[in-house]
Amino acid sequence: MNKSSGKDWDQIWAGANIATMVAGVQPYGNIKNGALAVKGDRIAWIGPAAEGAREAAARGIPIHDAQGLWLTPGLIDCHTHLVYGGHRVEEFEKRLCGVSYEDIARAGGGIQSTVQATREATHQELRASATVRAKQIMAEGVTTIEVKSGYGLELAAERRLLEVARELGQELPVSVKKTFLGLHALPREFAADRRAFVAQVSGPWLQSLAAAGLVDAVDAFCENIAFTAAETEQFLQSAQKLGLRAHVHVGQLSDMGGAELAAKWGALSADHLEFVSAAGARDLAAAGTVAVLLPTAYFTLRQTTPPPVAMLREAGVAMAIATDSNPGSSPCTSILLALNMACTLFGLTPEEALSGATRTAARALGASDEIGTLEVGKRADLALWRIERPAELCYALGANPCTGVVYRGRLRGARATLPS
Repeated sequence: MNKSSGKDWDQIWAGANIATMVAGVQPYGNIKNGALAVKGDRIAWIGPAAEGAREAAARGIPIHDAQGLWLTPGLIDCHTHLVYGGHRVEEFEKRLCGVSYEDIARAGGGIQSTVQATREATHQELRASATVRAKQIMAEGVTTIEVKSGYGLELAAERRLLEVARELGQELPVSVKKTFLGLHALPREFAADRRAFVAQVSGPWLQSLAAAGLVDAVDAFCENIAFTAAETEQFLQSAQKLGLRAHVHVGQLSDMGGAELAAKWGALSADHLEFVSAAGARDLAAAGTVAVLLPTAYFTLRQTTPPPVAMLREAGVAMAIATDSNPGSSPCTSILLALNMACTLFGLTPEEALSGATRTAARALGASDEIGTLEVGKRADLALWRIERPAELCYALGANPCTGVVYRGRLRGARATLPS
């Protein structure tokens, strides 16, 4: 509960059950029959509904009667590959016939097929398709999306992907974090010279994109079908010299020591982690690196070894949840489905899962001071839900109880008529 003078408010949401997601004694940081006041794009006050309504009425401040809706922080999708050309439906069919993801990739499919389609797509085509996907994600209460490049694998194409990501954040009422996934796959034109490609990505490409303001963080796919630990380390070192934080795809198909590497370089997150050792988990915890779990990719690829959640939990590793929205391994634009699968497939509790798409997801993006919890001074990104308890957001399959979203203090839109 926070104290503030009503003169600092522009509007107030009263009569809501508020899941602040602040860690503490109350599950979900719950405040029953509460109120939240906004000043500009910031949260100005949180407290009892009666007190907030009384103060607002006395000063003529607009009151929104939430009529018992639940209010949470705007959800955060902290790992997506949202901008790309084409699709991979044919590979989906092949996998269902028994062809593995690794075999498809080694035969020139997988990421390489998306690279070809992406290079052939125009800027306008990439933006149009990414906008559709972004709106689908936003419809489920998401107010921040991380968007990776990585399907260009040449400087001009990577620049175009990051420019489209930036435009999504400029044209839609959603915050976009732009990640240069420089080491995603080895392009065919560099098949005979891996060293030259890694040098280009780690040197002039990264420098050019960062200088253009297109990079908030970097990422690399450290895996036996992608890049070695040494190659990944070269890239992370270059990023660190430019003052850029990192995410790292590690442990999706094998344990190559990627968790330890992510921790060594102070990465914001290590993502996937189906395969990680106890030593790797301890290193992640010590470094404060978030484990971003991606259950819809695990499901789509029909994997059978889930991330060792109990071990991560015991080691004290914070766990975030994201859609991994991409054309190959996770053609998913539903964060709520990802929350359900985090519980049903990986064994997270509903509170852990919801924290993973709010408080911990903000930490995975290095944005905990701005978003992820409902606290005075943080950005007024809110989602309103017609539910009876927060666990429902992890419970239903195919349902979307989001009735409206407040982004930067302003009502973004509603799927149903909001109380007024």
